[in-house]
This record gives sequence, structure tokens and C-alpha cells, in this order.
Amino acid sequence: MRSVTRGIMSRPLPSHQKLAEKLVILNTRLDGMITRIYNIKKACGDPRSKPSFLTEKALESAVKFIVRKFPQVDIRNNQNQLAAVNNAKNEILKGLSIYYYTFVDVMEFKDHVGELLTTVDGLGINFDITLCFDLTSSYLNMIVKYVSLLILLSRIDERKAIIGLYNHAHDMLQGKTDKDFQRLAQMIMDYENNPLKKLVDDFSVHSRSVHVALMSLMQVYPQRNMTADNWRAGSLFSIISSPTQMLNPAQTDKMPCEYLSIEDMEKWIYFGYLLCHATMVSQQEASTCLWKPVLQTNFCLSLFRDEIIMLHRTAEEIFSGLKGYNKKVAEVRECREHAAQQAGKVHKDKRKFLRTAMKELVLLITDQPGLLGPKTLFVFMSLAYARDEVKWIVRHAGNLVKRANPEDFVDRYLGELIFHMEELRQLVRSYDEVIQRYYVQYLYGYDAVVLNEAVQNLSVCPEDESVIMTSVVNTMTSLSIKQVEQKELFDFRGLRLDWFRLQAYTCVSKAALLLKDNQQLGRLMNAIVFHCRMIDDLDDMLRETSDLSDLCFFPTALVSSFKRCLELRFQSRYSIAFPLICAHFQGAISEFCPEERLHIRDRAMNYVTTFLDDMSKEARNLLFLIADEQCALSDQLLPKNAAVHMKQGIRKKGKGKKGTKTHVTESMNPGIESFRKDRLHVTKMDELHLALAEICNAINYRSTFVVWEHTFSPKEFLTAQLESRYAKVLVALTHNKETNEMAKPTELLSRTKAYMSVLQTIENYVQIDSTRIFNSVLLQQTQMQDSHGETTITALYTQWYLEVLLRQVSNGNSIVFSELKRAFVLLPGVDISSGSSNQPSINPEEFTNIQELRALADLIGPFGMKNLNENLAWHVASQITELKKLVSQNRETLNILRTNFDKPEQMAVHYRRLEGIESVLLRMTIIGVILYFRSVTQDALNDVLQRRIPFLLSSITDFKDHIPKETDIKVSIGINELASAAGIQCEVDPALCHALASQKSENPEEEHKLSCLLMVFLAVSIPVLARDEGSLYLPELGAHGNSCHCIALAVNRIAAALFTVNNGNISERLTEFLALASSSLLKLGLETDRASTRNRESVYLLLEQIVKDSSVLTMDLLESCFPYVLLRNSYHAVRIQSGSTNTASSPTQAQQTIENSTA
Repeated sequence: MRSVTRGIMSRPLPSHQKLAEKLVILNTRLDGMITRIYNIKKACGDPRSKPSFLTEKALESAVKFIVRKFPQVDIRNNQNQLAAVNNAKNEILKGLSIYYYTFVDVMEFKDHVGELLTTVDGLGINFDITLCFDLTSSYLNMIVKYVSLLILLSRIDERKAIIGLYNHAHDMLQGKTDKDFQRLAQMIMDYENNPLKKLVDDFSVHSRSVHVALMSLMQVYPQRNMTADNWRAGSLFSIISSPTQMLNPAQTDKMPCEYLSIEDMEKWIYFGYLLCHATMVSQQEASTCLWKPVLQTNFCLSLFRDEIIMLHRTAEEIFSGLKGYNKKVAEVRECREHAAQQAGKVHKDKRKFLRTAMKELVLLITDQPGLLGPKTLFVFMSLAYARDEVKWIVRHAGNLVKRANPEDFVDRYLGELIFHMEELRQLVRSYDEVIQRYYVQYLYGYDAVVLNEAVQNLSVCPEDESVIMTSVVNTMTSLSIKQVEQKELFDFRGLRLDWFRLQAYTCVSKAALLLKDNQQLGRLMNAIVFHCRMIDDLDDMLRETSDLSDLCFFPTALVSSFKRCLELRFQSRYSIAFPLICAHFQGAISEFCPEERLHIRDRAMNYVTTFLDDMSKEARNLLFLIADEQCALSDQLLPKNAAVHMKQGIRKKGKGKKGTKTHVTESMNPGIESFRKDRLHVTKMDELHLALAEICNAINYRSTFVVWEHTFSPKEFLTAQLESRYAKVLVALTHNKETNEMAKPTELLSRTKAYMSVLQTIENYVQIDSTRIFNSVLLQQTQMQDSHGETTITALYTQWYLEVLLRQVSNGNSIVFSELKRAFVLLPGVDISSGSSNQPSINPEEFTNIQELRALADLIGPFGMKNLNENLAWHVASQITELKKLVSQNRETLNILRTNFDKPEQMAVHYRRLEGIESVLLRMTIIGVILYFRSVTQDALNDVLQRRIPFLLSSITDFKDHIPKETDIKVSIGINELASAAGIQCEVDPALCHALASQKSENPEEEHKLSCLLMVFLAVSIPVLARDEGSLYLPELGAHGNSCHCIALAVNRIAAALFTVNNGNISERLTEFLALASSSLLKLGLETDRASTRNRESVYLLLEQIVKDSSVLTMDLLESCFPYVLLRNSYHAVRIQSGSTNTASSPTQAQQTIENSTA
């Protein structure tokens, strides 16, 4: 290698022009400028974000005046029109300064671009995209971005208003116009209507350089614009098409061009051809191979993000005003017709090929990650090709031309293509060390050697070029594989910038070392730069070849593509690609416009949340459709449905009555649906399971992923959806709002188990914990409201039992509590199917038998039963409050009756003065009904817990049974509360004690007296029950017809609770009650009125029931004040009386006994 040193003045000095540095800086600044102009356009186009000065009524006339007179407005002679501007000049300057100075920056930037274009023309640079890739692409990018910037500027409708308003405010405040206003206003006027026409004039002097750069695309663009058939014929991206070359590195003579964006090339061609049409039109080859293919495969191109330019219409506008361009106009129209008919189909075929090729590539690399080393170029090429096709369909779907078939621009498989892109990106990131190891060895083992030989063979090499080449060789030879193993950070940015500078030095027409004469050196350096980027710049390579951040600004296309992907069964597995690409949106922000960062981030977060929600909802809907089917199958096994099949079986066996012609609908036996006659037959359940597997594949694809520093977990979205839907389903299964029917607890439990069995199958598809879902939902269902404030199973059953069942028991004489059956039952002869308003609408036994209540306890658990008991206790306490009011009304009379219970004459006199006796008995009956229902629910809960937690329950029972007598009452109530929560019956009801304590007055002595008098009132009121026809005792049910036997439990529970709360003596009060009650009942034997003694014997049995239910009263104590012979005779009498209700009343042996005892 010979080094040539020359003086500064003896040769062109491209190094002093610093073309590489200027192109880098200007392109970077162009990105920021166009971002700012874009945001100003969007802000002014949205009434919510438009500057307030442009919409204020006070400034409206002034703004119109300024726009109409722009740019010349005489402020001195138009004070009236601009008075509003003068009043708000400070605010205007402050509010519009960011807009105004952005326009000034555009103007200054325009000057810098013009200066650089002139410099390039003066140096006579020989652009060639295959040799000096960085120089040529940067030059063409600068031109396209510059043109796009000015076109976007002309699309801001409020630009005159903003500039003029700011300038006039500045003039009013400073006494002179802004120094940049005249030049800025002139620029605005120059690019007013059709900026491209003005740009055509501006670029007429630069046509030579642009022409040279564009013609170099002849070596690249035709190959990139091939059809899918050509790709297939050439086995594009196929590693296995040539098995013998699988391990050979993928290389070409123009490596950077292989993954260059075709959209960028088409913008270079389109704008370059328009701006330099005089030079390009004369080149038939340029029209045939570059210009026409662009117009035949596109309707529009992107200026920036979602701002597009319609190609054919814009070209017609330019050419129609030029003389001799009629053929060109006709050519443009012909290309438009071709694009309308063929472009959609051509690109659809390309996407189809890419889906297959990329899937094959993903499978091979996943199986053999080592192929990423030699075949990395294929990976980035496929990503770039796919990226171009995705952006093409998104861009064109919303900008169709006439005669274009909309179906050609609807891609239902776009999600699959994006998914394969994401898979390749993930593989590159996962195996980045494999790629680094391969290319580090490649650089120091091959590239350094070849480059050193190439440099040595150069005939001439100036000093600057020699220094650069030597530096590159030294950098590569210093590499070693240990640097990769030690995870050192590589940085080859200096090397790449040196190569960029070298391109600028060697492409000047009078350079000593011309790159066009040393093409092998240029191709080798391009390959070396690619290899370096594989080591230190993988993230930027991925962004450059597969960034889809522009989709953030096409919300309609993005959302519609996602929905189409989700709707297709075999495409739903790829729907996860749409949330993943939201991570790309961070690449859309620019450091020149930080204010848009928040908006783009919020948009990305909203997209991710929406997509994951929709995916989770789809999986949820499919899962619950399967669960609905399984629930229906489970319902077929319910006992109530067995009768139909039994009837069919009897009919088939001929055991029915002969001669009957009753038609029985033939129904399918449960399980018949499982028989499959043909394996090819696909049932509805098969389709649902297949669809569920597909969507769950998408949800399970990534456990977590990060978007804008936020971590998202698709499984958590699914879990939340399943919890929400499961809770709603349980409530819907409990209560049918349409028919207002309540499900039986056993049926609901069966359906709940059916749903749970289906929900558990989700673990076969997605790695989530179904137990967590059950624990969360079912535990919330044990409360009165769930975490969202919605109604729960506990609330529904609590309300229904209190407001419907127990209300019907209390309001009529059709339903009673049976001691024998331990359930609420219908009285004999009552028909619920009659539809009468006086008859109950439900069969209470179907909801209160032990099986149903055990199922209820299974469903709502101890917490739910506790809530139910608390509501029952609250209703009891409300009834006791009303009873106390009646006691207060009869206080004096009750005091007299209490002290004179052994004086029959006075008792009889004062008894007649009592008021509300029937109300007292009715309320006590209601209390008794509620307490009996509470008792059977406690028994059911205890049975369930005995099955589930027998050891813990035995410990609670033992703890409760061995409470020392001297234990404090508060401690005893706490222990009883624990036992009550486990379904164990307690002598003192803790829930009732809490309810009464909350209603207790501030005077304890008064409360105690009222409680004592209440017991007196109850005792003297019991004989009134004998008058009621419904008081008849029914031995077959073990109940009275009007449920007055429930008073027995009510008396004992009320006494225990009241005197526990009021610190009274329960034993003394109940003994007093028994004395008063027995004395009052014995007087019934002296009554001669048959109406008053109609059911006397049945009422006698109530007294015995009170003693039996009490833990304080004994049969010996009862015998001392009420002869047992009366009870024995009463049992005999009620047995006879229940057999013949029409038997006339007559004196019995019991009556004689009463008379003797009274005497």
C-alpha cells in the first residue's frame, strides 16, 4: 500500500466539507422537525387541543382579519380590528411562541438543507447505493424528509393565523415586528397551495445528483419488487432448499440493500422522479424499472406516520400543468387502473408466501439456534420484507381508490405474519450471544485478513483514507472470543462513522481514491459493517428491520385486524402478537418532541389492556359455553328428571295400565351424546374445545412481557375475567330474573360443581391456578356483597328465605314447621298448583329439608350461614322491640298480673284490660318460626362441617362443653359465638345477644323490667291460642296448624338472650313464666264457652314443649304446677280430634281433672 500525502490546497477537500457528519445531523434533526410539525397539525386539527386563541370569540374577528391580510397588515391603521389582540398580547406571545419558533426552525432548516444540496452538487459526488450505501441512503432520505416536512407544513390550516397573531402581538408589545417574520411569511406564501410545484422549481438545479442516486436503485429495487412466484422459484429465505450450504454464511454483494425498506426506496423514486422529472423522463429505463412499478403497486405513500400522499393524483397535478406531458398523465392513469386491479392481489400473495417462509425459518432456528450465525442475514431480510408488507396493507386499507376491490385489502391472517415476526425478534434477543460469537470470529478470522490484503493491493491511498483503513483493520484484529465469554460491551459506532466518512471522501468526482474504481473494497466494507452490527447493534437492527411503531397511529386498522384475528378459530392463537407489538410504540417518540411521550404511552397502555381484555373475554366466553353445556348435561342427572325416564321404562316393559293411550314424549337418556358414530363428525363441543385451545395458546405464549416499563401478564387478565364471569354466573344460576324463580340449593350445588369441573380444565391449556379462582369467588359469595359491590348467593338466599319463605309461613295457615321432618311443610290438603292468592306459591319442603340446607351450607359456608343467622337475629330483635312497645302500653296491668298470679279473681279482672294480646302471640309465632329455621340451618351446617373438618369441630365442641361456670359472661358469649359459627346449638344465642345489645337503651333497670313484664305478657296470653281453629295439633307432623308450637322455642331463646344481655337470672324468670302460664292454662278448664276452648288440649301440649326446649325448666317443675295427666289426656284427645275435625266438642275426662285441680 502506497500512502500519498497532498497539501490542503492541491486537491478537493471533501473531508473539510464533513458531508457524513452533516448528513447524520440533518437527518436526525429532520426527524425531530417533522415530528414537531406533525404534532402541531394534529393539535390544530383537534378542537380539544387547538390553541385557545384561535377559538376564542373575542379574537375571532381579529384572527380572520389577520389571515385575510396575511402577510401585510397595517397595525397602526387597523386598531379597531386588532383591539382584542392588544388586550391579550402577553398571553398570545406566551401561548403561541412554541408554534411560531417551530416554524422559524423549519425556515432555518430549509436554508441548511439548501446549502448542503449545493455543496453536494459542487463536489460532483458519484452516488451508488450498492457501494456507498450510507452516503446514498442518507442523501435520499434527507431529500424525502425535507419534502415531507414542507408538505406537512402546508397542511396546517392555522399556520397563517398562528404566525400572524404572534407577530402582531409582538409588534404591539415591542413596537416592531419579529426579525424572522418577513422571511417566514414569504416561505409560507411560497409553499401555500401546491408545495410540490415550488419544490420542483427548487430542485431543478440539483437534478444531476438526484438522478445519479436514483439510477443506482436500478440494481436493487427491481429485485425487491418481485412477485411472490419469483420468491418461491428462488426459494427465498429457505435454509433447507440447499442442504449442503446450510452452514455457509449468507452473503451478497449488496448486503445493506437486502434489508432496506422498500417503502423508503419507493419514496426516493417517487419524489426524486417528480422533483427532477425533466432529467428522469428522458431515461426510458428509469420510467420502466423504477417509476411505473412504484405507481403500479401503490396508491399512497407515507409522509410521516398516518400522514399520506396519494401518488397518482399528486403526479397528475404536477404533470398536467407541464407542456408536453400528456403522455405522462395518461401513463399515470393507466398505472392507477393497474394498481386498483392488481396491487391488492400481488401483495396478498406476498404475505401468504412470507407467512409460510417465516414459519419454516422460526421452526428451524428454534430447533437449531446455531443457524442464527450463518443465516442472520435471512432473519433480518425476512423481518424487513414482512414489515414492509404489514405497513403496506395498513396504509392502503384506509386509502383505497375507485375500482379497487376492498376484499383484496382485508387480511384475516395479518396476525400470523406479525406473530412470526415477533418470534424471530425473540429468537434474536434470546440467542444474541450465539450471533456475537460467530461474527467476532468472522471479523478477526476472515474480514480482517481480506480487508488488509485489499488495502495492500490499492494502487493509491491518500493519507486520510489510509488512516481510516488502518484503524478498521486494527479494530478487527484486536477482537477475541474471550470478550464475548466475559460479556464485554462492544462499540463499533466509530468504525461505522469512519466508513461513512470514507464513502464521502472516495465518491467525490476528483478524489484520488475513487470507490467506483475499487468496488470490491466497497462491498467488503459494507459486509464488515453488517458483521459489526451483528455484534454491538442488534437492537437497532431489529428496530430498523421490524419496527411497527407506525401502527400506533392507525387505530382503526390495528383494532380491526386484531378482531379479525380473534374471530377466526385457527388464527386466534396468533392474537397475542397485537399486544406484543405495542412495545414497538416506544420507538415512535422523538427527543425533539418530548410532550408526545405521555400521549403515545397512554395509547400503548390502552391498546395492550384492550387486546388482553378481549383475548381473555374470548377464552372466558368459550369456557363458559362449554360449562353451560356440561351444566345442562348435569341437570339431566337430577332426581327430578328421573321420573320421566322411569315412566318411559315402565311403558316399554308393559307395566302400565292396559288400553291407555297417553302419549309420553321420548327423551334421550343421559350420556347418549357421548356415543360417536363417525370419527369425522365434529360436534359443537369439539369446536368449542378446539377454539378454546387456540386462544389459550395465545394467552399462554408469554408469561409476562414489558410494554413501556409496565409488566403485563395475560394469565392475570384471564384469571380476572374468569373470576368476574364465574361470580355473575353463580348469581344468575341462583335467581332467574325472568321467571323470578329461586334455584334449590341442591340443584345450584350440582350446577356449581359442573362449572367447577369445567373451569378446572383450563389448567390443561393455560398455567393458571383454578383453585385460586374458586377460593376468591366462592369466598366472596359467602358475604352479602362481593368486592365489586354486587349481589351474592348469600344475599339472594338470605333475602329469599326471609322475604318469601318465612313471610309465607307467617302470613298464612298453609305452611308449618314439622318437628318430625325437621322442615317446613304444607298442611294436608293444601295444593300449591291451584294458583290461588291465598295459597303458597312454593313447596317449602323442597327448600328446607335437611338435604337442601346441607347443600346451602356447602355453597355459602360458615361465613354465609353466619350472615344468614345475623339477618335472622336482626329480624327477631326487631320483633322483640315491637313487643316491648306493647309491654310499655300495658305496663301497669302486667305489674298487677305479675304480683297477683295466685288470685284468680283479680287476674280475670285485670286480664281483660290487656291490649294487643293477638299481636303478641303473632309476633312470638314469627319469632319462633325464624328461630326454628335458624335451628335447622345450624344443624345442616354442623353436618357439613362434621364431614369436612371433623377433628377441628370436635375440638370446638369440647371447648364449648367445658366452659367453667364462673367464666365471665362476655367470654362465654365469645365461646358460644365460635360454637354457633360451627353450627353447634347454644343455650344462649350469641347472634341474638348482639342484636339485642345494639338496641339496648341507656337505662339497664328499665330494660330488665320490660323483659320481665314481656315474659309475663307471654305467659298470660297463651290461653288465647285455644280459640284459634288453627291451633289444632297435628300428630303426623308434630306441629300445630298455626305454627304456635314455635312459641316454645321463642320463649326459651328470648328469655336466655334478654336476661343475658340485662344481667338477669334466666332460671328465675322462666320459672316465673311457667307458673303464670300453667295458672292461666288451668283456668281454661273452668271455661264453658266452646269457642274459647276449641283447641285447649293442643295448647296444653305447647306448655310441655316449652319445658322440653328449655335447659332450665324440668318435667318435675312442670308436674308441680301442671298435672301431667292433663298432658297425657291431651295427647289422646288431639289424636282423636285430628282424625275427625267435625266431631262436636263435649266435656272430657281432662275437663273433669282440670275442675278437680282448680278446686
